[in-house]
Amino acid sequence: MTAPTPDNPINPTTAGGVPAGPAGVPSLPSQTQAAAGSPTVVVGTYPDYAQAQKAVDTLSDNKFPVERSAIIGTDLRLVENVLGRVTVARAALAGAASGAWFGLFVGLLFGLFSDSSWFAVILVCLLIGAVWGAVFGAIAHAATGGRRDFASRSSIQAGQYAVVTDSEVAEQARSLLVSLNWQASGAQ
Repeated sequence: MTAPTPDNPINPTTAGGVPAGPAGVPSLPSQTQAAAGSPTVVVGTYPDYAQAQKAVDTLSDNKFPVERSAIIGTDLRLVENVLGRVTVARAALAGAASGAWFGLFVGLLFGLFSDSSWFAVILVCLLIGAVWGAVFGAIAHAATGGRRDFASRSSIQAGQYAVVTDSEVAEQARSLLVSLNWQASGAQ
């Protein structure tokens, strides 16, 4: 064990009292963004991505330096859409489809180097792959014991989108976006 020195303290911490980890001293995202010159000031918030994208496109059309801006999704949530019930038969069918693709691949490899009819080799490998895929798909589903008898698709969605820019150009961006909203409202 080494003795503490000014260059190598025993328990190094940051100004906030956070101890150093194996990869060094941790930093908050806002600290790293400001240090890298990344966008830091919110100039507009929008309920969906298309509107935020339109705002950045408007900034670009007005010769704004858009490389100094970003669209940040906030209020993230995981949404899992249930697609349907999974039965042993449906699991076997999905397994058969996967097995058929694998069988087709193996059949193509065997067919290239076979002296017999390459089409018959491909067809036999495809059928064998489909049968084994169906068997393994049914067994795998039955092994879950009914704990997850549905298929779903997960996605991460944002509640709102913020357009942010560097602080040096934030006022220019705000004025351009205000004029866009003023024109879109039909005001003269």
